Amino acid sequence: MTSKTVQIESTTQFSNLLSSSAIVVADFYADWCGPCQQIAPIYEQLSAQLSRPNKITFTKINTDRQQELSQAYGVTAMPTFMIFKNARQIEHIQGANPQKLSTAIKKVAEEANKIDSGEGSAGSSGQYWLGAALPKNYYDVTDQVDVLGLELLNWETSKGGARAIFNTAKPKENDDKDYVESDTDEQLMIYVPFQSTLKVHSLHITSAPTDTDDDEQPSRPKVLKIFTNKPQALSFDDAESNAATQDVTLTEKDWDPKTNTAKIELRFVKFQNVSSLVIFVAESEADNEKVRIDRIRIIGESGEKRDGKIEKISHDD
Repeated sequence: MTSKTVQIESTTQFSNLLSSSAIVVADFYADWCGPCQQIAPIYEQLSAQLSRPNKITFTKINTDRQQELSQAYGVTAMPTFMIFKNARQIEHIQGANPQKLSTAIKKVAEEANKIDSGEGSAGSSGQYWLGAALPKNYYDVTDQVDVLGLELLNWETSKGGARAIFNTAKPKENDDKDYVESDTDEQLMIYVPFQSTLKVHSLHITSAPTDTDDDEQPSRPKVLKIFTNKPQALSFDDAESNAATQDVTLTEKDWDPKTNTAKIELRFVKFQNVSSLVIFVAESEADNEKVRIDRIRIIGESGEKRDGKIEKISHDD
């Protein structure tokens, strides 16, 4: 029988898997590690039973061959198992402990079943979605958005609200409640508070294209000003007159034609301790009177990496 476990050969391959599969299980191992060899058949059995395309993917990462990945995820002992949900690490198991490993994996497998039935947190379409690949060593940290504190200014109330653009599901083309549209003009203000302090690497903004020759139709954002660590949304006058943490101008080539997503890379040194963002859309594409945003993803990190010598351990204490 062909193994369903994916052998990771590069950081890019692993990053793409984190983007495409709702749940990823990673086994960091080495060929010379005895405990790794002992638990390998159990891991393979779990993979054979529970792997499902785009829902739950089992991987193996050889720490000798993929040293960059091992260091990026702070692997200090082997075997180490990590479980990722929506590209974010939710479980870390050190040592060859079959019972603990099996319990943790079966728990997330149940969550994958809920995603299929529409009961999970991935939204009504039943699948977690990303509009662009994740940069190496960074994660989708959109789940750290404090949705109760979100604020929108100048939005069309007959369309979707702020929560719509942080929905984890794929955008729906024909659902006008599934995106945000500006109201009286092209400007739109979004206040995004976080549950914890983040390091923000980039933003992924998705906006479905419309007929830019018809200025009554909403278009994509073109000029944005991004502010950090504000206690609330700014007034439009303040946003226009004050210096932003970063100014962004998007062009046609920035938009992925398949996913309608633009990746905005931030000046990382200025986004190291971020408790909130204000995203101010100052101008729309083609000077249309309204602007549309379908999804926003926050990409970065909220935890510290660990470094140190790798050693083998047989089980958890």
